[in-house]
Amino acid sequence: MLEPRDAKFKNSIITVPNVICFLRLVGSIVLFALAIASYRYWFVGLYIVLNLSDWIDGRLARWLHQRSDFGARLDSAADAVLYAALVGGALLLSWQLLQHELVWVLVGIGSYAVTTVAGLWKYGRVPSYHTYGAKATQLFVLAAGISIVLGWAVWPLRLAAVAVTLTNLEATAITFVLKEWRADVLTIFHVWPKDRRTANQD
Repeated sequence: MLEPRDAKFKNSIITVPNVICFLRLVGSIVLFALAIASYRYWFVGLYIVLNLSDWIDGRLARWLHQRSDFGARLDSAADAVLYAALVGGALLLSWQLLQHELVWVLVGIGSYAVTTVAGLWKYGRVPSYHTYGAKATQLFVLAAGISIVLGWAVWPLRLAAVAVTLTNLEATAITFVLKEWRADVLTIFHVWPKDRRTANQD
């Protein structure tokens, strides 16, 4: 939820966090190009950098009080493009390993599709909740991406698929609870109606 100190940048497009998001969008295109060129280690290196940029822009937005609804939507869009580049690149670079794990990949993608459709259906826009679950899941996806592309093991991918699915299920639940679109909802319990929480405690 935005704080009063963020009001100055509420409708701003050009902010430090947003610039980082734009760079992540461009970097994701470069990431996919590296996969096409079969630059496996450059792919992994750039993916790590882009992943860290997602961690950095969120903290800068809070520290500089430059959070905005536009920034939240841009961040979600940049994340989606980054993960699309990761999946596409991993398929190109490690098809022999991934072809037997496609069910796990499709489960994760399918859960994201459900969350996206739910947001578009209810609010006419994609959810941008940035939950605690999403932040934790980012680490699982990072580990899975590196492991798959470098051909180490497939089990991190399976853990990541489960984490992604649970995170998206929570996001879908948040969408059904919230009456109007809102960014930066940390957990379902932050928006669960108080009267229901009280009833559940009784």
